[in-house]
Amino acid sequence: MTTTFLHGVEVLQIDTGARPIQTVRSSVIGLIGTAPDADPVKFPLNTPILIASRSDWAGIGSTGTLGTALDLIYDQAGAVVILVRVEEGVSEAETIANVIGGTDEFGNYLGVQCFLAAENIAGFAPRILIAPGYTHQRSSNGILSIPLTEQGDGYLTAPAVTISGGSGTGAIARAVLGTGGDAGKVVEIIIDNPGSGYITSPTVTIGAPPEGGTQAVAGTANRGAVRSRVVSELLGIANRLRAVIIVDGPNTTDSAAIQLNDDFGSDRVYVIDPWVLRNGDQTPASPCVAGLINKIDNERGFWWSPSNNEIAGIEGTARQIDFALGDYTSRANLLNEQKIATIIREGGFRLWGNRTLSIDPKYAFLSVRRTADMINESILRGHLWAVDRCITATYLEEVSESVREYLRSLKARGAILGGDVWVDPELNTPTSISSGNVVFDFEFTPPYPAERVTFRSHLVNTYVIDLFAGVNSR
Repeated sequence: MTTTFLHGVEVLQIDTGARPIQTVRSSVIGLIGTAPDADPVKFPLNTPILIASRSDWAGIGSTGTLGTALDLIYDQAGAVVILVRVEEGVSEAETIANVIGGTDEFGNYLGVQCFLAAENIAGFAPRILIAPGYTHQRSSNGILSIPLTEQGDGYLTAPAVTISGGSGTGAIARAVLGTGGDAGKVVEIIIDNPGSGYITSPTVTIGAPPEGGTQAVAGTANRGAVRSRVVSELLGIANRLRAVIIVDGPNTTDSAAIQLNDDFGSDRVYVIDPWVLRNGDQTPASPCVAGLINKIDNERGFWWSPSNNEIAGIEGTARQIDFALGDYTSRANLLNEQKIATIIREGGFRLWGNRTLSIDPKYAFLSVRRTADMINESILRGHLWAVDRCITATYLEEVSESVREYLRSLKARGAILGGDVWVDPELNTPTSISSGNVVFDFEFTPPYPAERVTFRSHLVNTYVIDLFAGVNSR
């Protein structure tokens, strides 16, 4: 209380108490693709554009991938879309390179990197990422590994690794120095980007050590089919944005689709195969799935699975998918078993599949991954007010009650089964507090989709006696 003299009446505002937490928008779709005929003023290249209604994408043109994708998204329901248009290259490889993007000489984002700037420019961060037409390719003749024939010695820092020739492009590798007895030696070459198109083995050169050392020598690079470069790039972005990626399968065979299960092990990757038919043409299904997730989020909540919901705006699937309830051997069940979602025809064309490509069973279901993301992000954003305040007993209780009330509201809505928050004294030591660090633990249990429903059938003769229940006896 101030000691300043006052003869009169004053009002002091007490700024304490728990704050409400608002759930972040869960279903903003990040869409990237091409539209060569688009209005360049309305749809500039490599710029996040907010699309909130069909009228917003008038002028996108009829060529490229964006127009069809937007139409399929809006066939499901109204949506908020962050659109990024990239230049169509003279080849598919060049277009994919434009989709992957990077930064220009001024530090501006290009390609999928534009999603990172979407909230700053367009006001929303995308949570569902799609690149229809550019996620199904497995690059041929990429660099899988580079062996060492000579480790060299005398290196003070990791030398540069140069890959040239072989008719390919894009491969990036780096050297790793050893420790202990291997100090100063190159012990491994790590592939950061496998590149593609290496018809013959490229020349791999390891930089020389300082004078007096021995230069390391690389062996012949091992080549082979590598996973999608676009999906690989989107993974890092999805982790930063707490988003999921809807990946289109190869649209060829079941075995080719199942290969994606080995290409990625992330709980942020959800694969759909095959493609769909629209106006008689085969087109990637990812816009349909993204639009359907948006619809389910708005109608039921982000904690609901999009599986077993009808897809609008399509005439069929690019290849036949047989399905029957209870049939272990159906193609739909085979794909689902290998974590590949598909589309069945059962009371309309329905999305069928709950699972991401996660190797962690805790996040096997797409709805569980998204529920955790929405809760974590909402609590994070809901506590800007708590930064830089004095750490007192009242402060700890205010923050805890904010989170506790939010979890209670989620439980009441059916978004979680329950949750709690607490302050652990072992983590909040005097040293930690005096350094300005405070830790709150919270927990919650999401609802899980009823993926397998079992009815146990029992044939008995117990009820034969009921035949005589209404018969008069003598």
